[in-house]
Amino acid sequence: MIYKIAVIGLGYVGLPLAHAFSEKYKVVGFDIDQGRINELNSGIDCTLELSEPQVKEALENGIKFTVNLNEISECNVYIITVPSPIDSSNRPNLTPLIKSSESVGKVLKEGDIVIYESTVYPGVTEDVCVPVLEDLSGLKFNEDFYAGYSPERINPGDKEHTVTKILKVTAGSTPEIAKKVDDLYKSIITAGTHSAPSIKVAEASKVIENTQRDVNIALINELALIFDAMGIDTTEVIDAAATKWNFIKLSPGLVGGHCIGVDPYYLTHKAQELGYKPNLILGARQINNGMSKYIAERTIKVMIAHDKKIKNSNILVMGLTFKENCPDIRNSKVFDIIDELKDYGCNVDAYDSWVDVKDVDQKNFAFITDPFKTDKKYDAIIVAVGHKTFQVLSRSEYESISTIEPVFIDIKGIIENPTWKL
Repeated sequence: MIYKIAVIGLGYVGLPLAHAFSEKYKVVGFDIDQGRINELNSGIDCTLELSEPQVKEALENGIKFTVNLNEISECNVYIITVPSPIDSSNRPNLTPLIKSSESVGKVLKEGDIVIYESTVYPGVTEDVCVPVLEDLSGLKFNEDFYAGYSPERINPGDKEHTVTKILKVTAGSTPEIAKKVDDLYKSIITAGTHSAPSIKVAEASKVIENTQRDVNIALINELALIFDAMGIDTTEVIDAAATKWNFIKLSPGLVGGHCIGVDPYYLTHKAQELGYKPNLILGARQINNGMSKYIAERTIKVMIAHDKKIKNSNILVMGLTFKENCPDIRNSKVFDIIDELKDYGCNVDAYDSWVDVKDVDQKNFAFITDPFKTDKKYDAIIVAVGHKTFQVLSRSEYESISTIEPVFIDIKGIIENPTWKL
């Protein structure tokens, strides 16, 4: 079988995957955002997952970026890489998956394979997405068309663990299709593949990856709160404990983004639907979601201890992205810190050279170009993200934009002798 692959969704996951497949197969990249398609066709990726030479390489390989559904109609493998977010009540929002399944269903043909990469709870592929495909195509599942699942493992901003260098879990709706899906990914994934026995097992394996990490970070965050109350340096405690070979060394901090802070809710939703209350996972989510409020409150208390006036004080927040060295601000918990500070009557400026001003809603704060090129002085500076550009700044540089007796709140362990650190 000669594969012609359509990748549906060209974000942080879909674009690198499309690029990798384009080196061996004919690939069409489909996205509903015309602006995104125009950008890629001009050789630019604003997510910075691919460099300009890599985007141009994909175009030279013959990849086609399009919003036209008809241009994917000749493909025989459809890989869906759309987001799987949650709503305001922390319930799974399957709309992107359903909409993309509807689109593929309109062009689905006999013998085609539809592979999902989005993180979901076990059962979504076969119980939610496949019926949509059947309904729109008029075809019969596992007779006329087939399904696969291979959960994405992209780490935004990571230039070492790129898509082909991360071992890939694969699964298919029949044993024969499972082998085809595994062989397809194996042809581009140099790190190898793991063929799961079923789609549900593969779905579950992905959702627990981030759930486990969320719970582990929640433990460290809770320990940080305890040690802060005791007046003990959490970093020193962790360094001491990490001398034992089987201690998992993690650091306290904010847990945002579109994976770790979201995926556990998919599992807890399904568990509760089945009558089981996952107290540990939900408790971890509560701890991690509460860190922004805690950091804001500690900032205010430290400022008061240093005789700083709170109302109309000027605070600079360094970093807006959900993690270091990437432009992704989705579900970043830094914005929650800003909201809390605004509730205290503070004036907040934010600085992040990774972020484009057009992507930022400045209702609650001012997004500034470079605080080191102005005369403004700040009553407190919060280092919220560990960008490399922040790590090379000296304490004296931070002092140069501070008022008398500076207050430095360091969430990432960057500033020498901060006033308070997590």
